[in-house]
Amino acid sequence: MSDRAQLKIGDKTIDLPVLVGSEGELGIDISKLRAETGAVTLDPAFVNTASTRSAITFLDGEKGILRYRGIPIEQLAENATFVEVAYLLIYGHLPKQTELSAFSELLTRHSMLHEDMKRFFDGYPGTSHPMAILSAMVASLSSFYPAALSVKNKQEIDITIGRLISKLRTIACYSYKKSMGQPFVYPKNSLSYCANFLNMMFSIPAETYEMDEDLVKVLNQLLILHADHEQNCSTSTVRMVGSSQANLFASVAAGILALWGPLHGGANEEVLEMLQGISDDGGDVKKYVELAKKKDSGFRLMGFGHRVYKNYDPRAKIIKRAADKVTKKMKEPDPLLEIAYRLEEAALTDSYFVDRKLYPNVDFYSGIIYRAMGIPTNMFTVMFAIGRLPGWIAHWKEMVDDPTTKIMRPRQIYTGPTEQPFVPLAKRG
Repeated sequence: MSDRAQLKIGDKTIDLPVLVGSEGELGIDISKLRAETGAVTLDPAFVNTASTRSAITFLDGEKGILRYRGIPIEQLAENATFVEVAYLLIYGHLPKQTELSAFSELLTRHSMLHEDMKRFFDGYPGTSHPMAILSAMVASLSSFYPAALSVKNKQEIDITIGRLISKLRTIACYSYKKSMGQPFVYPKNSLSYCANFLNMMFSIPAETYEMDEDLVKVLNQLLILHADHEQNCSTSTVRMVGSSQANLFASVAAGILALWGPLHGGANEEVLEMLQGISDDGGDVKKYVELAKKKDSGFRLMGFGHRVYKNYDPRAKIIKRAADKVTKKMKEPDPLLEIAYRLEEAALTDSYFVDRKLYPNVDFYSGIIYRAMGIPTNMFTVMFAIGRLPGWIAHWKEMVDDPTTKIMRPRQIYTGPTEQPFVPLAKRG
């Protein structure tokens, strides 16, 4: 294959370098296109545009492959902890025991929030969405750690990374406790990352919280499966904001807001809302399967299919097993979960969905698990954010460490009016 591509515009032909990724992906370098021709490319939603070179995550939607730093997601979900995967994504390799111990210690020592930050929660009304609180509180962290404001302060980056990973779960739990009218629960240094989260979420001063190690493992898996997914909307937002040399707290706060959108991180919340709607209408799953096949019905099956994966989402296979394990622990059957499993069975056996490869995706199962664990629906996207944080940090760090990074500034094709004169107010008819 030639290492050059040619583009002809009018009577001018230019050569464009062809780039090949480590997994054989092809890309055409158009970085000098405008300088040489005056033309730009138009690619709405950037679906055919690579915005960067990255060594973090490989994704093949056609084959259903997802790897972090070359390691298959299946192996990581089964054998690693979320903290190990966070280190892998951010620093490029699985940690040795000494590295893991030091990183874990960093997270442990920075899990508490400054006491002044607790007062911020008092200012939010009880109706506040946890994602609004999460993004605002992450942005406010920069006020408490001014040394992190300069991305050129390399000595501060590692501790800033540890602070953010550790404190994000504390902020999330505090926002939940605020919504419940319960007292805040401080983190415990004796607990692991995920166990600490569950304790801060569900323990109360009046009684001892019994830790379920199966739930700890499932939560580890859920966070690992969400930890990175290449150049998605929120990750691209973190990179976009970070390209201005905005600090890590500001960049991640922007990523949280991008994740909040229902087309991105809000998908698992929409799954439960769909299930509730089916339940309220009598629970007739077949009726809604048929409605999903009709384009003019206005009904869409949430949690099926994926923008990138044209095969079974590899994360969904793993998370389905976790969902089965968690739902079996429930004391009473949940009617919404029963509907979810009937819907899954119908979609996997119906030729309409099979032929179109509309398989249940990670959002379908994650909502089921979170509900079974007792996490309220409006916290689902927050859980997504906690899991995705290491990926955001890894991409931010990769970008700021790259000496070729420039501030991002996409172009456009202008379609407005051509030059016209200003008309005085008195003459405007």
